[in-house]
Formats: sequence, C-alpha cells, structure tokens
Amino acid sequence: MAPGVRLIQKVSSTRTFASIAPHVVPAMDRAVHRLTRGKVLLSARMLPGLILTVPGARSGRPRTTPLACMPEQGPGSGKGNGAEQSWILVGSNFGRTGHPAWTANLLAGPDAAVINWKGRDIPVRATLLKGAEREAVWQAALKFWPPYAAYQARIEREIRLFRLERRDDAAT
Repeated sequence: MAPGVRLIQKVSSTRTFASIAPHVVPAMDRAVHRLTRGKVLLSARMLPGLILTVPGARSGRPRTTPLACMPEQGPGSGKGNGAEQSWILVGSNFGRTGHPAWTANLLAGPDAAVINWKGRDIPVRATLLKGAEREAVWQAALKFWPPYAAYQARIEREIRLFRLERRDDAAT
C-alpha cells in the first residue's frame, strides 16, 4: 500500500470529508482533466478514475462527472496491460443520504454513456448490479476501497453499483 493511503482512507471516511469533498474533488478533477487534455485526473493518484458523460435523466443534456472506478480486465488480458473491458462504479456519494445524480442518469440512459479512460473516449453500456452479482462486487469494492463500508454504515439506502461495459460500437 502506498505511503499515506491509510491516512487518506481514514480521512475520507469522515462526515466532514463527505460534506466538503463533493464540492471540491470533482471541480478540481474537471479542471485538471481539461487542462491536461484528458491525460490526468488528480483523484486518480489514489484510485483509478474516469470521466463519465451521460445525458441528464430529466434534461437530456450531457452531464460530465469525474468518478473513481474499479477497472475489470477482459478475458485473457494481462493485468495492467490497458485491456480493460469493464469498469465498476460505486454510487456512494461520499456516504451522503441521496443517490448521486449520475446514477439516475445511468438508469435513464444505460446505453447513452461514454467514458473518458486514460484520455480515450469509450462508449459503454451501464448495468445496475443486483442480487448475488452485486454482493460479490460489493465485497471486492470493500477490499479495493475500505471507506465504502463507512459510507454504507451511515446511510439507509443501498449504495448503487454499476458495471460499465464497452458497447459493440466501441473500438478495442
């Protein structure tokens, strides 16, 4: 584990962080991502990150959100070779009571999403995970980023988990 990761995990589990981070982290990520032409996300220094663009559930206008993700490797691909075929998104909203808006947008337009991953735009299809599949991914998410447990413990809603998979019209 990289130096400082445990400290950041501890800080990110607090209610104070949950009240401040949603206003600061995405704004910083958007600015740096734009300035570096899609090459850098500041938050990706701790967790892998992507930029999700999906039409708004009500407005239909494109909504762009920087998000942490858990990349999944495709069949037969070597770990870390950039052959990610799917990504897990965790709708934790930093442990705040409501679901993050981007989750409603994915539910309304699961085939209309595009991610920017490592500077490349990739059309994806979103699937809300349920049942045993959700539980297995949730356990993996807790190992990946333990603060998710603190987020879930302080809210009544079930945190939404999505798998984003490359659409057939996406180049590999």
